[in-house]
Amino acid sequence: MDKKKKHGTLRLVVQAAAAALSNGYIKGFSQGRIYEGSLKYLCVPGMNCYSCPGALGSCPIGSLQATLNSRDYKISMYVVGFMITVGTLLGRFVCGFLCPFGLIQDLLYKIPFIKKFKKLPGEKFLRWFRFVFLAVFVIILPMFVVDFIGLGEPWFCKYVCPVGLLEGGVPLVLLNKAMRGAIGFLFKWKFSILILTLLLSIILYRPFCRYVCPLGAFYGIFNKFSFIRYKVDPLKCTQCGICQKACKLDIPVYKKPNSMDCIRCGDCKVSCPHNAITSIQIRPSGHSY
Repeated sequence: MDKKKKHGTLRLVVQAAAAALSNGYIKGFSQGRIYEGSLKYLCVPGMNCYSCPGALGSCPIGSLQATLNSRDYKISMYVVGFMITVGTLLGRFVCGFLCPFGLIQDLLYKIPFIKKFKKLPGEKFLRWFRFVFLAVFVIILPMFVVDFIGLGEPWFCKYVCPVGLLEGGVPLVLLNKAMRGAIGFLFKWKFSILILTLLLSIILYRPFCRYVCPLGAFYGIFNKFSFIRYKVDPLKCTQCGICQKACKLDIPVYKKPNSMDCIRCGDCKVSCPHNAITSIQIRPSGHSY
């Protein structure tokens, strides 16, 4: 097995294991009910819906929305602290290796199609939308658009996020007869977003991660400062562009090894013919090794 295939297999195994650990409540799938035990108070690193029948933990984005306007500030500070800690340690390595919805998009992209697209028109502009979703739908609206008792809604989860419908809404509707009668416009609206995302994932690599995911936007801010990041050796790099061709997100890695868009999949590293790209781990003292 060559280096690229070995790396791809290893990454797939890690992704599958992370998804299985995040959704280990098997009883939930058989009973059509979500897990409500003490583990649900803890966040998982990636996008994994609280309402998934198998989910053992909570999605950081859903938890953040639910607690930003909470009177119990300790809960909000836990979620924010968790996200900052994960971002500082791993950056978007979470997106490349630990996110269940990232795995789903990866598998969909493997489906053969007439033409695959490297990017969409207006790509640079579109990639900023995930920061709009983070700022507006995750933070501003839940904090300031509130009802008569001062509580806000989880705007991103309720009106935008296809992850929640795929992992939570659809399984619960299929497994729980009582919920089928509650299907209305909102479910149909979210279902259309989900179908669009899944279909687009076949021809374009990770559209949700590129343009929508607020968690990826947040982690991406830490890519340049995280304990684990990439380094390009200027003595070995010839700027041949092979790393960019290997990158499914079309990042010029030789110029921007720690781009906010990089999901740390490692394809650039194993494709570099000069071994110029390496991972460096930053010690707390500031030294690398």
